Amino acid sequence: MESDQPRGNLPSANKKAEEYLTPRRDPVQQRSRQRAQQIIDVTGELLERVGFDDLNTTLIAKEVGISVGTLYHYFPNKHAILYAMGLRWLDGIEAILGQIDKWPLEELLLEDAVDRLITLNFKVYKKQKAILTLVQAMFSVPELRELDMQHDELIISRMALVFKRLGIHKHITERERLARFYLEMTHSLFLVLVNQTGERAKRTLSDLKLMAYTLLAQHHKELVDLPTRFPWDT
Repeated sequence: MESDQPRGNLPSANKKAEEYLTPRRDPVQQRSRQRAQQIIDVTGELLERVGFDDLNTTLIAKEVGISVGTLYHYFPNKHAILYAMGLRWLDGIEAILGQIDKWPLEELLLEDAVDRLITLNFKVYKKQKAILTLVQAMFSVPELRELDMQHDELIISRMALVFKRLGIHKHITERERLARFYLEMTHSLFLVLVNQTGERAKRTLSDLKLMAYTLLAQHHKELVDLPTRFPWDT
């Protein structure tokens, strides 16, 4: 995650960086689109197996069953493939935010809203292959850092609006501060949860929902009493 410092886009003058991450061509035919998607999917599987440092285009091409030259027709380097993976992940997050916008948030109890928000958001993390390695690359690799910035800005701006609809009628700057806190908390624990299973994962997810509820309840327009039972209790 990034700091609270103002963010902007990558410098427009840095065209070399843009070219470095731009696919060689935009696949038009269905077969080409399927091949590009296959390259992205295989890269995700390899990230889980070998990690970022040992990942290279030769290994990716071999796993896909194509030559390196053919791979370069689609992506110029491994960073471009990871960039495409990151964009797909952001698309998934934006899609669930669109679903949340359609919820009757004003009518939901806070505990029910928190339960649904975190359950839905976590699905995107579980769906993305090698999410931990991808997120680490987005944060640490300069060419991919723009994606990390876009992720944070997207979540903070949209959740600030969600919080208002849930009854947190604070100034926008305060709701954005809460949204950043919510983001840092959920994002870090989602990355823990993807590597947990069974009862351990269930307890961690339950604790995360309780933490989020406690955070939002104290800023609600009305004093929200702690329920005797939460939706996620079993």
